[in-house]
Amino acid sequence: MTTELHLIAAASHDSASHDLADSLSLAQKEALERAVAKIVVLGAQVGVSADQMILLLQSGLTVGELLQVLAARAGDVA
Repeated sequence: MTTELHLIAAASHDSASHDLADSLSLAQKEALERAVAKIVVLGAQVGVSADQMILLLQSGLTVGELLQVLAARAGDVA
């Protein structure tokens, strides 16, 4: 499983999100994978590994909150 798919799985750890992910079209899944890939790149740029992001999501952080953390770290790095 790719890093992007691990992040998607971590972000959709509840059954409702998992059911939603299963119902996506191929184009939607591809768009989701591209978006997650961009988040992985941003994380790498600010020193947060994909594994760390997965742990944060699995611990209950929402995707929106993860993006806020990455944005805050980007501000610290810039």
